[in-house]
Amino acid sequence: MSPPVIRLHNLTVSYDRHPAVHHLSGTFQPGSLTAIAGPNGAGKSTLLKAIMGELRPAEGRVEHRLQRADFGYLPQAADINRRFPISVLDTVLLGSWRSAGAFGRVAKQDGMRARAALGIVGLEGFEARHIGSLSAGQFQRVLFARLLLQDARVILLDEPFTAIDARTTRDLLDIIARWHGDGRTVIAVLHDFEQVRAHFPETLLLARRLIGWGMTQEVMSSANLLEARAMAERWDEDAEACEPAA
Repeated sequence: MSPPVIRLHNLTVSYDRHPAVHHLSGTFQPGSLTAIAGPNGAGKSTLLKAIMGELRPAEGRVEHRLQRADFGYLPQAADINRRFPISVLDTVLLGSWRSAGAFGRVAKQDGMRARAALGIVGLEGFEARHIGSLSAGQFQRVLFARLLLQDARVILLDEPFTAIDARTTRDLLDIIARWHGDGRTVIAVLHDFEQVRAHFPETLLLARRLIGWGMTQEVMSSANLLEARAMAERWDEDAEACEPAA
């Protein structure tokens, strides 16, 4: 078996010393397709941010040998400002920063690749449109096109199907399957358990603490889902601050 692409070792991520992710250990294998599932407030988005390096662990660590450019990250839609005056094509071209550099000129080839990516996501002809004029589903297609252009080894998606239509969801799931087929490592936070079961062979079930991590049909059992829900419901936000594990 190949060495893990990402290893979590006793990872705890806290806000004001209260854990959002609590003593989590495990590995993501190269080319794996993993859903991170769990109840609201389970720490799913926090975990993605810790893997990306946006949040520092209170304890433990995230281990990998990847460069920042090896990650493609799609945050929740609520975290993205769509009022910025930028076109669809220019938004997609932001995915070419690895080849162009922070202040480099976009090559003609990158422009061709960006237009091709828009064709793949079903937005051919939208190049000049302002992103603020798009529907939620159209904008999500633009962000997937940007990820296609970025060509990252590891792709992190935070609730990519929230508030978008069924057709767009199907089309974007096809792109995720394509990434998986290309051997990329894809990790997605999802709240729809049926999507998890139908499209993601591996699942990390989280309720701040780890409930299960492995093959989806085993992890997403009724017993595990009940345990996750019960753990989330009894979590005390006013409990004493987390102390390091012995």
